[in-house]
Amino acid sequence: MFNLFSRETLVNQLKENTDWDVIVIGGGGTGLGVALDSASRGFKTLLLEQVDFAKGTSSRSTKLVHGGVRYLAQGNIDLVKEALYERGLMLKNAPHLVGDQSFIIPNYSWWDNFFYTIGLKVYDFLSGKLSFGRSSRISKDETKSRLKTLKKGQLKGGVVYHDGQFDDSRLAINLAQTCIEHGATVLNHFKVTHLLKNNTGKICGVQTVDSETEATYTLNSRAVINATGVFTDDVLKMDNAQAKNKIRPSQGVHVVLDKSFLPGNDAIMIPKTKDGRVLFLVPWHNRVVVGTTDTLMESHSLEPKALSQEIDFILETANAYLTKPVGKQDVLSVFAGLRPLAAPKDNSEKTKEISRSHKIIKSKSGLITITGGKWTTYRRMAQDTINRVIKLGKLPNVKCITKTLLIHGADGAVHKSNHLYVYGSDKKHIIALIEKSPELGEKLHERLEFTKVEVVWAIRNEMARTVDDVLARRVRVLFLDAKAAVEIAPLVASILAKELGRNKGWEKEQIASFTKIASHYIL
Repeated sequence: MFNLFSRETLVNQLKENTDWDVIVIGGGGTGLGVALDSASRGFKTLLLEQVDFAKGTSSRSTKLVHGGVRYLAQGNIDLVKEALYERGLMLKNAPHLVGDQSFIIPNYSWWDNFFYTIGLKVYDFLSGKLSFGRSSRISKDETKSRLKTLKKGQLKGGVVYHDGQFDDSRLAINLAQTCIEHGATVLNHFKVTHLLKNNTGKICGVQTVDSETEATYTLNSRAVINATGVFTDDVLKMDNAQAKNKIRPSQGVHVVLDKSFLPGNDAIMIPKTKDGRVLFLVPWHNRVVVGTTDTLMESHSLEPKALSQEIDFILETANAYLTKPVGKQDVLSVFAGLRPLAAPKDNSEKTKEISRSHKIIKSKSGLITITGGKWTTYRRMAQDTINRVIKLGKLPNVKCITKTLLIHGADGAVHKSNHLYVYGSDKKHIIALIEKSPELGEKLHERLEFTKVEVVWAIRNEMARTVDDVLARRVRVLFLDAKAAVEIAPLVASILAKELGRNKGWEKEQIASFTKIASHYIL
């Protein structure tokens, strides 16, 4: 049976086509958004990702689709308004992955109670018709009953507001599938090694290597778009060795805890920590994600490691608010992500003051770079990028259609009766696989809800090629229970080997490679 998402099908498209309208470098949320915008306008589009979709920053977010309450406090009204509008579109276009999440800000002074109530009314107003729900002040008793593990001393009440919550890398995988369904060729484990230039010094394509076969491809394109997040400067230097750094990575760390630390359905937003950062405790896949930090880094990597002081800061802050003590032994997983912030103008500029607005840069060579932004505004960033390419005369003027474009898996009826809801309209196909082969319904691990069928589905239909692809970004075990992920790595490697026709040596390499990656997630 022909499979639109098989690697063989996608690589053959590369062999058959050397000329493209748009080549996108980078398969995170930004790159996938750009590829979808381009393909849905009818342009011949290719996306190349060096490792896996959402391998970097795009799988390591706080899992929020939000306008940014703290940007409101900074007076960045335009950014908040844009993000709230895009938040509403994400809920409409990917309802299986994006949902309404209620947040409670616990208040310990009457002034805070008043201040946050007024501020969040402005937040509601800016969201307009696409509001997720109205904010309201709640009594001390209601705050206590909704947040059972919250410390009650000096508590005056709370303010409830609504924002979005989502599964970041699952959305990235669905975006990749949507791109393919709209005619794009989208490939992971393909590294761009050179930018090609014509005799006038203008970029006219790329050279790329398939990491699996080491085959090299030389490809021409009318436009090349650099959407590589924290790797932006690497591509800019590929274009011009003297290029100045545009990015300064800021590290955000999160820890994942058992649901017992925050029972109930509400998230907690702590607006003022001891160093001025915001901290969230958010229910996610029947666990709790707590973060984030904001630490300027000198370098970037594919697997950033949480610093001990970042973990201590999160646990100390959580313990200041929770009655149930949190220790390092309670951490199921810790993950670090790097935000691609604009490089500060000088050392006095703090990361929280650097704008999260996106920027589009055109190099002398014609290379287009999209930087900054955040998951919530990925669609708008993509629209602006392709509009800029059109304005530069590289593509014909075709209107953007992504405002109402449904993402793969979008299903009007979202029933969260079990964890398979994240597959949306694909859920019925997964259940059919179990009916055909009942052993696929077996759990991967006694502590986990996930089953073998999800691994098989990820390989056959979601372009997973490695144990890391499966357990980090398709089935989110590494982010939910890192020790369990290590324990099931051999099982997942054997399923992959069988599906992909690999030998025992490959299996062993996969287990060793994943175990090394997972060590960063275990305290």
